[in-house]
Amino acid sequence: MHNVLKMALAAIITICALAARAEPQTEYDPAKVSDSLKAIFQFGSTSTKQALNANTVTLITGTIGGTYVQFGADLASVLDDGNKIRVLPIVGRGSVQSVADILFLQGVDLGIVRADTLDYLERKGFAKDIKRQFTYVTKLYNEEMQVIAPKSVATLKDLEGKTVSVDLPNGGTFVTALTVFERLGIKAKFVYVEQRIAMEKLKAGEIDAVIVVGGKPYKSVSTFGNDGRFHLAKVDYAKPLQSDYLPATLTAKDYPNLIKEGESVDTIAVPAVLAAYNWAPNTERYRKLALFVDAFFTKFPALQNPPFHPKWKEVSLAAPLSGWNRLPVAQHWLDKHGVEPVTRQRFEAFLKQSPTAANVSDADKETLFRQFQAWDAEKGRVEAGKK
Repeated sequence: MHNVLKMALAAIITICALAARAEPQTEYDPAKVSDSLKAIFQFGSTSTKQALNANTVTLITGTIGGTYVQFGADLASVLDDGNKIRVLPIVGRGSVQSVADILFLQGVDLGIVRADTLDYLERKGFAKDIKRQFTYVTKLYNEEMQVIAPKSVATLKDLEGKTVSVDLPNGGTFVTALTVFERLGIKAKFVYVEQRIAMEKLKAGEIDAVIVVGGKPYKSVSTFGNDGRFHLAKVDYAKPLQSDYLPATLTAKDYPNLIKEGESVDTIAVPAVLAAYNWAPNTERYRKLALFVDAFFTKFPALQNPPFHPKWKEVSLAAPLSGWNRLPVAQHWLDKHGVEPVTRQRFEAFLKQSPTAANVSDADKETLFRQFQAWDAEKGRVEAGKK
């Protein structure tokens, strides 16, 4: 076995040496890209398999066309570093399924889920103390609720008794939509239809609205062929929503096909979370998470620039997430590098300067802070877009 590995190493060294001595060519042979892998295919062994798996981190993302998939691709693009680390994104089936995959699917290290999903599962009796089984690496970005409907539907309340598509039952849109409607006391007839099909049913008049919850601009919404009959309905930031959701705004820049120039639509948003199973620190799985955290946090600034998804500009690595416990190695990295939740510090400083702050209850203060976070993230996104 030792001799086989030596032969493989010698083959790789020889290939690299020949490539180094080769004369520059005007056209590069695409086949040469695979030369460095030939030794693996020819001399691969159990040791090779172990080496390939040792530093590969798998990430459950979301459904095709969604923001989660794009985030997974971005992470792989930036973090992949030869044999040191490889990020392997997997197309998922939605936030609920991703929670199950993180808990039970063999080989899944991380997943992107929506912040309200775990609470939903507990509230419905599907799970108990589920948050104890999870940790989070970082809060990612806010996902806006987009309600595509005829112009006769001005606000979410106008969907009382109407037929509303909320995507498939294992996705995050399903969870957020049902939670919001329950809290607001709006009784609608829900249908569970894949978004692309739902859009066509809306145009045909078979349903009254399509709800999409995802980071703006969401592809299926921005490419919706509007013949002038439809728009985005308003979602009020009502008191029952303020404990778990954030205020948000959609503009013509986000969706010129559904919002007139110069106008905007108020809505709500829910945080997306990069989550992991709560592995013990002395395990192999925890070691892989530590490897990922170091690479991700170190190279994070690169993700906030083109060509990567604009939603990366909203991400603050140190932002706290109420009700969740951060992965210890992630918190250690932030502490070691002096990265603090600046937004919270700015908010507290603002309150100290306000004469009315003394009369604000702790519950209202948290609501104000969440609104401040949303405002600060949107302000940062707009300013970054001007650069």
